[in-house]
This record gives sequence, structure tokens and C-alpha cells, in this order.
Amino acid sequence: MMRKNFGRISLLGAGLLTSFLGYSSYAASGGNSSSTTVVIDAGHGGYDRGGIPGQRVSEKDMTLDVARRLKSVLAASGYRVVMTRDSDVFVPLGTRTAIANSNRNAIFVSVHFNSATRGGASGIETYFYSRDSLALASAIHHYVVGGAPSGSRGVRRRGYYVLRKTSIPAVLVECGFLTNPTEAGYAQNASYRQKLAEEIAAGVRSRGSVASSFTTTRVATDETIPLQPYMDQTRVTKSKKSRSKRSAKKSSRRKKKTSSKPAEIEARVASSDREG
Repeated sequence: MMRKNFGRISLLGAGLLTSFLGYSSYAASGGNSSSTTVVIDAGHGGYDRGGIPGQRVSEKDMTLDVARRLKSVLAASGYRVVMTRDSDVFVPLGTRTAIANSNRNAIFVSVHFNSATRGGASGIETYFYSRDSLALASAIHHYVVGGAPSGSRGVRRRGYYVLRKTSIPAVLVECGFLTNPTEAGYAQNASYRQKLAEEIAAGVRSRGSVASSFTTTRVATDETIPLQPYMDQTRVTKSKKSRSKRSAKKSSRRKKKTSSKPAEIEARVASSDREG
């Protein structure tokens, strides 16, 4: 009888030890990371360099490198990772969102770098569209800004295609301006791109500590992630719309004499699949 009881106690102890070890591994890997898929989208690619004409540093190369590093960091933490592209190829926006939507219990992170005609433009900004993406955007923005020497341009709501068309939490992070000499210098440093990947991953792991509700002025969070101000850029007033339409008409009339139809068609086709 004692032998039987001892055997039961031993089995129970072994079971508890196994459960404890399993929980420790689960906690160390980021809680529910093993059941979460992260779809990483490296912006642009192939013939689409990203950025603006004449830009010296190619955005498509920077985004791919950060995306690959992010994949390695997240995979080491136990996440399942899916890449929309893992090489220098062009992937249409519709295909990127289709890949995202085909994965259940997933989140979508699109990696980009910014550009502007004004060389002094600088800073990091993170975009979201749907309410259930706000916690992820706030967390990623908090960590990327905290780990980078660049300033914060805030969390912004905008209807980018890859954000509007995804049915899972989705964000687009702009990791600085490649048209700014200082930030372009950062981006060309491998250790800095590794740092960006690690901070984005930290935001992915911490997204659960941010409340998903929000007011009209700022993101609601708990004490772990400070309040992240954001700008809702999805609403355009009627007067602004009418002004933009008038400007577009005037511009088109001026360009009709000098522009050729093949060039216009090519520009429209190229711009339809460009974003960020």
C-alpha cells in the first residue's frame, strides 16, 4: 500500500514539475506567443523602391532588412511568423492583405521608412485604422520611440490600404525619414536596424497591457504603456475636399499640354500599389 501511494505521489510530483516547467517556458516566450501568428510586411520591393524620386537610400532594402531581423527576434520568442515578402520582389497590396487575412489569431505589422521633400522632416510615427489595432499601435510606438534617438510624431489613424483591408489587428510603423541625413545614417547602420526590430518585437509582446478603447484625443492605456497621443487623419472636411478637387483640376489642365498618355497610365498603375 505504501509503495502504491509513494508511486502516486511520485507521479503527481512529476506532473506538477512538468506543468511548472511548461508554464515557465510559456511565460518566458511572451505568454500567448506560441498561439499567435505575426504577419510581417516589409514595405515596397522589386521595382517599387519606396520613398520619393531621387531618394538616395532605398526604402525597400531597409524595410526588408528590419523585417527579417524582426522575424528572427519573434521566432526566438516562440511566435509563428509569416512574411509577405522575404526577398526583393514586388507584392501587390491586395496580396499582402490576403496573406494577413488567411492567418487566424494573427496580427499584422507593416515596416516602412518615411520620406519628404523637406530634408529636415524627422521622427517616428505609427499608424492604425481599426479600433482593435490601437493597442498594438500604441505599444509598438512606445517601444520604438523609446529605443530610437529620433523624436515621436505620434500614433495616427489613417486609412492605408493594408490597414483598412485587414481583418486582424494591423499597424504600419514608419521608422524615421530616409530623406533626413541624420535618420538615413541611422537606418544604414546594421546595429540600429537590429534595435528597431527588437523594439518592434517588444511592442508586439506588450500589446496586451494596453487598453483597446480610446477617446477622441488620446489612446487609453494602463500604467505600463504611457498615454500615446494620436491624430485621426481619416476625416477630411468638405471645404478641404472641395479645395483639393479644384487644385487637382487646375493642375490637370496645366499638365495636359506637356504630359503624354502612356506616362500618365504608367504612373497610375505604379501608384495604385504603392503605400507608405
